[in-house]
Parts: sequence; C-alpha cells; structure tokens
Amino acid sequence: MAKVARLYYVQGARQQSITERLQIHQSTVSRLLKRAREQGLVRFSVASPQGTFSELEDRLCEQYLLKDAVVVDGPSEETALIRELGEAAAYYIETTLKPEMAIGISSWSRSLFAMVEMLHPGDYCRNGKVVQILGGAGNPDKAYEAMYIAQRLASLIGATPVLLQAPAVVASTDAQRVLSKEPSVLAASALFEHLDLALVGIGSMDPSQLLASTGHVFSRAERKALSDAGAVGDVCFRFFDAEGKPIKSLLMKRVMGIELGSLRKTQRVVGVAGGRKKTRAVRAALLGRWVDVLITDRRTAESLVTGPEI
Repeated sequence: MAKVARLYYVQGARQQSITERLQIHQSTVSRLLKRAREQGLVRFSVASPQGTFSELEDRLCEQYLLKDAVVVDGPSEETALIRELGEAAAYYIETTLKPEMAIGISSWSRSLFAMVEMLHPGDYCRNGKVVQILGGAGNPDKAYEAMYIAQRLASLIGATPVLLQAPAVVASTDAQRVLSKEPSVLAASALFEHLDLALVGIGSMDPSQLLASTGHVFSRAERKALSDAGAVGDVCFRFFDAEGKPIKSLLMKRVMGIELGSLRKTQRVVGVAGGRKKTRAVRAALLGRWVDVLITDRRTAESLVTGPEI
C-alpha cells in the first residue's frame, strides 16, 4: 500500500504504469490507493493562495445555505472596496455565464457599475438577454446611467438588452398601475419570472450618494416609516426586516421593478455588497434567502459568520 501510494502521489506515476511495474491488476492499485486515504497513510493539505478565503466562503455557504460565496480582502475605504467587489463580480460572471441565458440586473448599485467596468468582453452569453429589473428613468443625467449598465453588460457578453423604461419609484400607486401597462414595461416585466441569473445590490436604509442623486428614493419621512415598520435593508427597493421578512407597506406599490416573489423564482441570485454600513442589511437578505450567491469583503463575511452585531 505504501509503495503504491508513493509511486502515485510522490513520483507521479500513472496507475497503468504502476500496474506494469508491480505486476498487479489496475483494480488492485485503485483499491490500495483508496485504503491508503481511508487509513490516513495519505493525507491532503490545500494551501489557499494569499488573498483568498476558502474556509470563510465555506462557512458562509453552510451557515446561510448559499449556493456559492466569494470573499475578497477589500480595503475599508469605500470607493476602493466597491472597485474590489466589482472586480470579483466580473470574474464570477465571466466564469459562470452560458449562452442563451436571461440575466436580470438592478440599476442602482455602485458595485454592479464597477463590475461592468471591470468585465472583459467575450461571447459569454450569445443569444441571451440582459433585463433591467429596476426602473431608472426620470432624472435625465442619471437615467442614462441606469440604461447604460444594462446596455453595457449586454454588449460585453454578447446578449440583447431589454430595458425597463420607467422610474424606480413613482409618485403614486395609480401612476405605478398605469406605467405597468406600457408596452415597453410589459416587455421587460414579462421576463422577470423567467430569469436564469439576477445581479443585485443590497441596500441599507441610508441611500448611497449615487442613489440619492437620482431622485429615485423614498423621502426621509417615508424611509423613517419603513424603519419604524422594521425595515433594515432592501433588494431592488423591496424592503425586509432583520430576519429577511418582507415589509408590508403601500410604498412598495410605487416601485417599478421586480418583486421579491419573482426574484425567488430566479435560478441564481447574486448579491454584491460589502462594508460595515451594509452588514445588517446583507445578513437580513441572507436570512430571507433573497440571494443565494454572495460576493462580499472579508470584514463583512467575518461579521456574518460570527453573529449579529452588538
């Protein structure tokens, strides 16, 4: 057993070569190698490269029942962290996209903007679609950015963009009802329940500078009402409490975008978020199972696996 193990694992000999050299059957070689592992004669040790956190990723997947997790050693400075998260997300989708997929992408995530900027062009998703799953029209300067992220992603991966040409938040439930019947909005929303992949940010109760500049946010009083109802964060402006349970509010009827129920039907939802301000919201999103792949930074990941913040 030791001789076979040394020949195979140390000297790199193939099983057929060992068979010929020792004049034993190949099934015997396989059986001896298996016994060598079972009896501890052969032990494996995988050394993770510097800057990777395989054990931490495994703990996240186990604790929150995730399909996958990617943890980067991002800096604490926010702008640099967003760039690191974007780069990790870009690499992730470059290695997981397939032709003819329907991919949803949220409009107002700085990490997703960074992801698009980091992507290498390729025919990753030929004959596929990139669907804008949260509205962005309104402020002319910022509406361009919302459409840009979907259009740019589509052009980089060889897919066709499907834009949701509506504001993210409208003035009233009546306005939401009317806009929902617009042909362009119907064309996009018809795909919401048939997505293979969704790329989303995870928002805290304090809107980012990017989001605040768009005009697509609830007012301070409205956000206070959501906080009073228990909201700690959102995905695509769909708010949830600390346990990930959706917040019931008429404000949700003013959102132009995918609903949590439709997001749940997506085969794979990738959440990209990190930083101390986002930890509580990220944990809630994981507890609610609103994302099943998380791309985050080491500090956030460590907080997630060690328990709620005190």
